[in-house]
Amino acid sequence: MDLVKALNSQYMKEELPEAKVGDTVRVHVRIKEGSRERIQVFEGTVIARKHGGITETITVRRISYGVGCEKVFPLHSPNVAMIETVRKGKVRRAKLYYLRERLGKAAKVKERV
Repeated sequence: MDLVKALNSQYMKEELPEAKVGDTVRVHVRIKEGSRERIQVFEGTVIARKHGGITETITVRRISYGVGCEKVFPLHSPNVAMIETVRKGKVRRAKLYYLRERLGKAAKVKERV
């Protein structure tokens, strides 16, 4: 058990971003294209936060050109360069899967002051 914990703690990031469910975040992801590397930004609403430790992930959802797009980002991955919070959301549940069926203004989350 201690060997697994030691291995996991070696690859974990020290400071986790303050990204809660309902927040609108901007995730900076490193993308490798051939020999070049660039950073691509994915902005959307956090609809789920799962697991814990090294396997912790967030699911970010955005609507682009009328089509919903979700991506799952491992928080401790070296490919995730940075996660910044754009606005904080006021929600009352841990998973916002109900936003998948909503469109337009109904899919918005109120802002926490």
